[in-house]
Amino acid sequence: MGKCGKYFYICIRKPTELNVYNLNGEYDVRIDSKGRIRLPSILLSQLGGETVRLVVNRGFEKCLLLYPESVWIEKAKEVNQLNPYIKKNREFIRYFHRGATVLSLDAMARVLLPKLLCEHAGIDQDIVLLAYHEQIEIWAKEEYLGMVAREPKDYSSLAEEVFGHKDV
Repeated sequence: MGKCGKYFYICIRKPTELNVYNLNGEYDVRIDSKGRIRLPSILLSQLGGETVRLVVNRGFEKCLLLYPESVWIEKAKEVNQLNPYIKKNREFIRYFHRGATVLSLDAMARVLLPKLLCEHAGIDQDIVLLAYHEQIEIWAKEEYLGMVAREPKDYSSLAEEVFGHKDV
């Protein structure tokens, strides 16, 4: 809020496309013989419908990450600001972009996952889509179940460790 003479004004900013996404859900999906997955209709509606363009890439763990294209562009801008003359930065930039592929939905709301990326994540047939915030993780079902099995027994302690240092 700012002040101008006797009047007060409030600055209202239009949300960017990046702020539009609040994806959520866990979905069992099957990959077809051609390497395509059909996005569940509820997830598709969260993405904004059949016209959305997506970018898929390797995740930090043994999974793939699927982003709405506008989110990917913002993340890539951030990464591309790193100084490439520093070896660690250059390696990260390279790893971040390696495998990134723009995907378009076909008429049946399917996307074709690149073979190399599927091999990286061990994706064969049964997969789990884990949607949160502005991205979707794509896991081979067995890998996903293994990751879930490693969840901490005391979720409350993890929450305290992650959020306990914030001033409320």
